[in-house]
Amino acid sequence: MPRRSIWKGSYVDAFLLRMKNQRDLLLNRRIWSRRSSISPEFVDCSVRIYNGKTPVRCKITEGKVGHKFGEFAFTRKRRPSRTRPEKNKKKQKR
Repeated sequence: MPRRSIWKGSYVDAFLLRMKNQRDLLLNRRIWSRRSSISPEFVDCSVRIYNGKTPVRCKITEGKVGHKFGEFAFTRKRRPSRTRPEKNKKKQKR
């Protein structure tokens, strides 16, 4: 996937731009814009990112700056791989 042009800057939704300066409004706020980049103003805030079904709580740290919000709210459930029971064990010789 090609990167965004440097002269455009990182994409941040207009809703999040208004919330940048007012940190108290951002605390525990729901975010639907998964495509927006995380800027340094969001550090140490706890937000809830919508994954398509329910909002997922996420604590923004310095390591997440520059990434997209959607990277930290998975849209699919992880299911551990199941091992199939062997048919030979069920059928015992008589």
